[in-house]
Amino acid sequence: MGATVDWLRTTTPGLLVLCGLAIAVLLLAIIRFKLEPFIALLLTGLGLALAAGLPVSTIVGTPLKAGESLLETGFGGILGHIAVIIGLGTVLGAILERSGGADVLTEKLLKLFGDRGAPIAMGLLGLIFGIPVFFDVGIFVLAPLVYVAAKRGGRSLVLYAMPMLAGLSMTHAFLPPHPGPVALGGLLGVSLGWLILIGFVCGIPGFIAAGIVWGGWIGKRVQVEVPEDFLVRPRQSAAGEGPGTATDPKTGVLEQKAPSVALIGSIIAIPLLLILGATFGSQILDDGSRALAVLTFLGTPAVALLVAVLIAFYVLGIRRGSSVQELGVLTGESLRPIGMLLLVVGAGAFFGKVISATGIGAALADTMSAAGLPVIVLAYLISCGLRIAQGSATVAIVTTGGIVAPLLVDQGYSQLALALIAMAIAAGSIILSHVNDGGFWIIAKYFNLSVKQTLQTWTVLETVLSVVSFAVAGLLFALLA
Repeated sequence: MGATVDWLRTTTPGLLVLCGLAIAVLLLAIIRFKLEPFIALLLTGLGLALAAGLPVSTIVGTPLKAGESLLETGFGGILGHIAVIIGLGTVLGAILERSGGADVLTEKLLKLFGDRGAPIAMGLLGLIFGIPVFFDVGIFVLAPLVYVAAKRGGRSLVLYAMPMLAGLSMTHAFLPPHPGPVALGGLLGVSLGWLILIGFVCGIPGFIAAGIVWGGWIGKRVQVEVPEDFLVRPRQSAAGEGPGTATDPKTGVLEQKAPSVALIGSIIAIPLLLILGATFGSQILDDGSRALAVLTFLGTPAVALLVAVLIAFYVLGIRRGSSVQELGVLTGESLRPIGMLLLVVGAGAFFGKVISATGIGAALADTMSAAGLPVIVLAYLISCGLRIAQGSATVAIVTTGGIVAPLLVDQGYSQLALALIAMAIAAGSIILSHVNDGGFWIIAKYFNLSVKQTLQTWTVLETVLSVVSFAVAGLLFALLA
């Protein structure tokens, strides 16, 4: 027995077996026993640390000092990086949604593209509005607008829904301030500026292939009517309760016109431009210069998002008749759902810390090197496997990030290379959405699809988006990294 334990703890094959068993236990806990991913990741990480023979003081610290333990540094390190960014991004998305920004963008895009180009307009709507809002929130907000476009165009609902879903999925998987890319920034040590740039470079081709090409092809072959009850639009009353949309208490009609497209677009662009400015200003400007100091301060992701939120509060809220108290209520409501998300990311980071401390990361690196497998391919395959097995993109991202991060230490990878590896992980996390993915059922419900039709449309769309985006990342990695 002792020899077996020593083999597991000290040899490369043994450490790989431990890692495989830990992942199997994690998947069993989530899939078979329906344990919350946060609890499952925490239990698996603790179990792996104990099985690998790490000292208890290393794992959880001592009664008097726990600040340097794997548990606290694993959680604290990543949450210190992402909590403020995700929180501010969520608030920004909420005020843009309540202000009627989605309706404004829809009207402008439909007018620009006309009836024949309406599916492309829906795709761009998902792409633009998906930057500041979570994936499921984007569906809730944009679905009624898709129904109207499909009814007006007289063609299958699928033709209009798929491009919009591709846009939402691409931004959610590849772009900050969404949780997955932000978590990868912290886990892999890559700046959000590079993630934004490379996220667009890898994600846009995937969006075109999945949303425009595949969506247009399958939308002509899977006929789905828009039920009449789907055309009841809750956005009118919901908007009336949000900032800057005061209503007449007798008629319920909006008293102010909707914000302009330029205003909505500018607010969405502000944090992205500030972050990119800081990232590339550091490459161009002299160290210690005042201009670089200003760009660095304003381009810090938390500050950039705070600037955008404050501008949105004023121009979409206070200037349009909302009180500070109403904006406070909106902020509280929007932040309520993100608690469990942050815990999942923190637990995933702890799991990664354990993998690094046990030596599993080094063992995996040796095996990968012997097999001649590039790290970007390994990252994609691990992420794909976790996504297909348990359904959650966030769990797939943070778990894969934790496994892959130790392989990158002291390898001299540039920020570009790290960003491309992050995109490979993000691409793997969205592949083959099926019945174990909550998003699968939301889409089936909101777009009047049977299980078979959802598999034919949405599942294939996610796979195309994943494969094409990874192909771009892999090609760039081979050429530039």
